[in-house]
Amino acid sequence: MNKKGPLFAFFLSLVLLLPGCSSIAVLNPKGPAARTLSDTIVLSILVMLGVLAVVYILYIFVLVKYRAKKSNEGYIPEHEEGNKWLEAIWIIIPIIIVAFLSVVTVKTTNEVENVAEEYKDQKPLVIYASSSNWKWHFSYPEEGIETVNYVNMPVHRAVEFRMYSFGTITSLWIPQLAGQKYAMSDMLTTLHLSADTEGSYIGKNANFSGKGFAHMEFEALVLSNEQYDEWVKEVKDTAEPLTEDTFKDLLAIEHIGRKTFSSTHLTFSPPPMDHSEMDRDQDHDQMDMDNGNMEHQDNKEIHPSPEPSAETEFDGEPNPELDQPLPSSPVEEHTSHNSK
Repeated sequence: MNKKGPLFAFFLSLVLLLPGCSSIAVLNPKGPAARTLSDTIVLSILVMLGVLAVVYILYIFVLVKYRAKKSNEGYIPEHEEGNKWLEAIWIIIPIIIVAFLSVVTVKTTNEVENVAEEYKDQKPLVIYASSSNWKWHFSYPEEGIETVNYVNMPVHRAVEFRMYSFGTITSLWIPQLAGQKYAMSDMLTTLHLSADTEGSYIGKNANFSGKGFAHMEFEALVLSNEQYDEWVKEVKDTAEPLTEDTFKDLLAIEHIGRKTFSSTHLTFSPPPMDHSEMDRDQDHDQMDMDNGNMEHQDNKEIHPSPEPSAETEFDGEPNPELDQPLPSSPVEEHTSHNSK
């Protein structure tokens, strides 16, 4: 049997699979957030390849150096208690690698959670991205328009997606522009991204959320600023407004194509409150409570309750000044009258 045949077939299959690697969207970033994530992924892969290279080199070295030979048949090695230096090396080096990758990951996460450095001076374009079974709604509050299953944005402009869900938990992901972020009901999450290159990019739901999960793909179209302004004007002039009844019908329909409206559902179905706003409200309420308690304490200090004097304490003898009958209440008078 020819032993080279299976080996040749194996390497041929690898060659045939290589073209599939050319369209990995994550490794072809078109924006600063996606580029930061891509660089982190590549760095992590290089570190792991370095670890694998060292492991395989040591593995081959041990196999060759300590292989069984006819010249040392019956050889019994000396008993060793261990090598402190080797043990220190294979404990300390993994700790250093994990610490390094942890620092890089935390730094990357902080970067992508905020507006990119080159766009910090811009006011971001706010787009509310809400999901329902099995579609995406994109609301533009500044422009007063809304789209379904596609989103347009200008190039070289900071974009802030504010996401929530009308159903199950979903995850908005445009691999070439940013990382994924979950969209949940009754809460708002934020995703910052921007595009350096005009073009059409695929967006999807990255979280399995039910039977229609595979259909939750949309197009993210990056236009020039002039083209974007023209598109907004065209939508306002030609598209139908989104009414509350139409929106309810949209939520009920599971599979639908692209839709465009000249108004948004935010006017009659506002989004949930942002976590930062909730925290600010809670802090404000707590401050009000604290201030109220402090004012109450200050009033007690300014107007203390009168302490009973020694003259008014009961010493067994009635005090004429205090021995005055109290006026009867209406309830007592009524009770006395009924008893008579």
